Amino acid sequence: MEQAPPDPERQLQPAPLEPLGSPDAGLGAAVGKEAEGAGEESSGVDTKIEISVSEAEKRTGRNAMNMQETYTAYLIETRSVEHTDGQSVLTDSLWRRYSEFELLRSYLLVYYPHIVVPPLPEKRAEFVWHKLSADNMDPDFVERRRIGLENFLLRIASHPILCRDKIFYLFLTQEGNWKETVNETGFQLKADSRLKALNATFRVKNPDKRFTDLKHYSDELQSVISHLLRVRARVADRLYGVYKVHGNYGRVFSEWSAIEKEMGDGLQSAGHHMDVYASSIDDILEDEEHYADQLKEYLFYAEALRAVCRKHELMQYDLEMAAQDLASKKQQCEELVTGTVRTFSLKGMTTKLFGQETPEQREARIKVLEEQINEGEQQLKSKNLEGREFVKNAWADIERFKEQKNRDLKEALISYAVMQISMCKKGIQVWTNAKECFSKM
Repeated sequence: MEQAPPDPERQLQPAPLEPLGSPDAGLGAAVGKEAEGAGEESSGVDTKIEISVSEAEKRTGRNAMNMQETYTAYLIETRSVEHTDGQSVLTDSLWRRYSEFELLRSYLLVYYPHIVVPPLPEKRAEFVWHKLSADNMDPDFVERRRIGLENFLLRIASHPILCRDKIFYLFLTQEGNWKETVNETGFQLKADSRLKALNATFRVKNPDKRFTDLKHYSDELQSVISHLLRVRARVADRLYGVYKVHGNYGRVFSEWSAIEKEMGDGLQSAGHHMDVYASSIDDILEDEEHYADQLKEYLFYAEALRAVCRKHELMQYDLEMAAQDLASKKQQCEELVTGTVRTFSLKGMTTKLFGQETPEQREARIKVLEEQINEGEQQLKSKNLEGREFVKNAWADIERFKEQKNRDLKEALISYAVMQISMCKKGIQVWTNAKECFSKM
């Protein structure tokens, strides 16, 4: 008895979507050493290692086009913190370029499509106040990017699945031929083209509302954080002006003290307080930029969420196409068996023009179609199982991401509020000290 092809609308259904909260289990600093192969989990963890990106260095070399270029290399240091046989392991270190970090992330995106892969820090400075250099070779920017790259590695190391990947472990320990090892995995061939992803987005007939909502949420999250960063940049610019103007107070009070004998000491002291206050803005804005980098991480995480949604759309589209193809073949088989044609077809027109097929020809076609139907049913079943597994794993990782996001953003916003309160208190204290200086004159 024939079975109707599974309804694609009932495929790939995840657990109900709760209001999007937060992710990752925190920044652990340990990563499993044992990994059986690229894209596979290990059977156990033999060694835990600490990871740090300790310094950045400006270098000059030749690129793939044999042209001179200047780039920044980052020193990754790993140190064993525990070992099963009790032996100590020396600290290992190697240098990596930003492009190698990009290659690592591209590989992870392909082999772990159901995971919200941590984003890299920005390659070029964005959302900066206009007094700050946007040059990607600027020492302050390079230092912030170094911190971001270390955070990227720690995010992967704290992930229960990504931390066990062999390519990630080799990224930390194998300096020579690492790129060749990544390319040998063939991950580029497995990557979905943008055109295919775009096609799936517009042609899926039964999109999953939960993933659609998640994609809309990621767009809104990106929009809100972008706006917040622009506001912060404007505020930082105004703060810079206010603080530096206090330096003018200091200069005026100092010059005034030179011509006032009785008031000189008080004016000189007040001027000193103003100078200290004006110079403190540099440290304040450095803290501001670190706060901005925390927000930027989740600005880029929004794209990582969309990547998971796009993969789900691709799987749903493939499933629908397989179901449609199976239904078409079953209809053709039924028409050949019954001798009736339900819909217009080129084959039907050909039959009318050139005569009916012989019984042997029809039997041969029915046999071929039955084989194709059997293969199609197996393929549809396989795609359905694959889709269900993808949804199960993806939603588990999204829940992990939700917990991480809520925790990190809450901490960042509280820290920013505390920083602003502290800054205001220092301003009040400066003017309180100036008042005392004036009172003593």
